[in-house]
Amino acid sequence: MASVTSLTASVHQRLADALTAALPEAGSADPLLRRSDRADFQANGILALAKKAKANPRELATQVVSRVESGEVIKDIEVSGPGFLNITITDRAITENLAARYADGERLGVPLVEHPGTTVIDYAQPNVAKEMHVGHLRSAVIGDAVVQILEFVGESVVRRHHIGDWGTQFGMLIQYLIEHPHELDHQGGEVSGEEAMSNLNRLYKAARTLFDSDEEFKTRARRRVVDLQAGEPETLAMWQKFVDESKIYFYSVFEKLDMEIRDPDVVGESGYNDMLDETCRLLEESGVAVRSEGALCVFFDDIKGPEGNPVPLIVRKSDGGYGYAATDLSAIRDRVFRLKASTLLYVVDARQSLHFKMVFETARRAGWLNDDVKAHQLAFGTVLGKDGKPFKTREGETIRLVDLLDEAIERATTVVREKAEKVGLSEQEIVENGRYVGIGAVKYADLSTSAVRDYKFDLDQMVSLNGDTSVYLQYAYARIRSIFGKAGDRTPLAHPELELAPAERELGLHLDRFAETLEEVAAEYAPHKLAAYLYQLASLYTTFYDQCPVIKPAPAQEVAENRLFLCDLTARTLHQGMALLGIRTPERL
Repeated sequence: MASVTSLTASVHQRLADALTAALPEAGSADPLLRRSDRADFQANGILALAKKAKANPRELATQVVSRVESGEVIKDIEVSGPGFLNITITDRAITENLAARYADGERLGVPLVEHPGTTVIDYAQPNVAKEMHVGHLRSAVIGDAVVQILEFVGESVVRRHHIGDWGTQFGMLIQYLIEHPHELDHQGGEVSGEEAMSNLNRLYKAARTLFDSDEEFKTRARRRVVDLQAGEPETLAMWQKFVDESKIYFYSVFEKLDMEIRDPDVVGESGYNDMLDETCRLLEESGVAVRSEGALCVFFDDIKGPEGNPVPLIVRKSDGGYGYAATDLSAIRDRVFRLKASTLLYVVDARQSLHFKMVFETARRAGWLNDDVKAHQLAFGTVLGKDGKPFKTREGETIRLVDLLDEAIERATTVVREKAEKVGLSEQEIVENGRYVGIGAVKYADLSTSAVRDYKFDLDQMVSLNGDTSVYLQYAYARIRSIFGKAGDRTPLAHPELELAPAERELGLHLDRFAETLEEVAAEYAPHKLAAYLYQLASLYTTFYDQCPVIKPAPAQEVAENRLFLCDLTARTLHQGMALLGIRTPERL
């Protein structure tokens, strides 16, 4: 089905046409339309236009009103104050527009982008042979939501998980495994993620102890780094064992987070090894990078250190080794020229902003990024404890991600169990819903905060039934679904001929904004704006439910059908919106 024109867009077009007719010299003027508490919409653009044309704003506003095509969409339009326009929509237009969205299935009238590009999104980047901690949470959760949103609006998305699978520490680990070959053997077939991480932790500690106490082992380990970089077969085979064992663990954590991570999308630092030398050669030959004290560097006029000296991006170190810059620049070449990306999106900690600023500028100077191919860091802030400090254990260690997720599920299951008897949930439903509510609570707390801001991790607040939480939204959805079990033979059906109550109008106008909200969210990579929209939707539904009886006391047949239609469209919108944030909405809760 074709996309549905929102009421905002319809009113905007009518006002723009009237403005052009009243003031032809203004060309295609913007009426600056927005929602208002004085009417359905208010247009503020006339004041600036009148000033520019040296006209009286109230007189110009009156001329515009006389030229506005009203009737089917606009019920009333009046001049207010110095030249504002207050616009009221007809009840019929609200209901008919919502009916068109309702008929569009799960798309709900959301259009596909006209000229989709290819976005390569780099997110969820754990390190091989290391446990995932709370610091890995935001990249995974924000990245996954942005992927879902971009794909829903029609963008072609390539996922990339740039795992840390290369570096000097692997020399130590591989050498130890070669000398203790059965350390990662699995005795009983398949191994769980927890067991895989336990194996890696044990091996890492043993290797580190030997490395620190045995000079001969340390020498052998350092030689092994050279073998790894040279691609020696036995060394690569051992390295692959670490990668495979780590993936078992990664995937178990991502599964707990209710995220899909596909093997072909995992392309770590090692995936660009063969490109590093050529990347350096291209940068040096083009003059973008220069040698300085034996290292290959890129300098920037506007980036200085504490003492005012230039801070370069070191692409190749003086000892011939490659740093993160060489790998990141090679990844840009691969994503632009092989994957044909039009946008490169990096969901990475804000503390790496300077590094990415230099990497992107280097790629622009080299011609790999330009007006047609852009790179953007979706920088995110830090997860804080209740005390407002970075979230750590009492011993000062970084908190393991699995422990945090398990506690969230445990707390949520307690909340679900308290309500279970009233709804008649089975034990299986309690356990399943507890998982959905717990993981949803963690995700929503993250996604309802602007990514660049820090946020406090407070499980008590996250699993609360009150306030701006995913549990509030999940319960709103489940409550709507429960209505249909009590509706008898009444079914959802739009009745455009009916006059709407104030709470119905407010809910309807907000439902109509779903498509334009998603368009803004996708353009700005701002899932927190979708979370805000959904919270307001649930709040408006609560008011509607309190003020507009659906089942009892029984309203007239047509009124009941129209209200059931509003209930169903609200439920569908909540369900789809939450799914785009990576959060499930149980039918019964």
